[in-house]
Amino acid sequence: MIQVTIVGAGVLAMWWLSAYLLGVGIVLAGAALVVLLRAVVHMVAVRRRRLAAPDPLVTLAIQTRLGVLATELRTVVDDPDVFARAHHWRAAQDAYDAMLREACRAAGLAVLDQPLRPDEHVDEDERLREELELSARGWSW
Repeated sequence: MIQVTIVGAGVLAMWWLSAYLLGVGIVLAGAALVVLLRAVVHMVAVRRRRLAAPDPLVTLAIQTRLGVLATELRTVVDDPDVFARAHHWRAAQDAYDAMLREACRAAGLAVLDQPLRPDEHVDEDERLREELELSARGWSW
């Protein structure tokens, strides 16, 4: 009878240990599920923020700067007394192209994200495409 009691106590101890481990496993699985759900909710919120419309004041600032640079380009071309006209025109054109890329990024258009180097310039076709895409989306400058 003593042996049966010891065996019964061993089975009972194993049962409690199994129940304890099962309970801990369920709690850990629940915690992992909560963490996973929070991560999914966070990812959805981040994507919504990325897809949200840009700040209208930022858009206005970019449009204003584009207008100033376009006026500068026209001034350099129209004024024959500008000293180092080619240099000024190239500098204004490169600044305009950089601001045009920034406007495209703000509008959600696909642009080449590589920075312009001094020996590289934007093609006329690419510049025209970017201007037309922005105009189609309601941008004006």
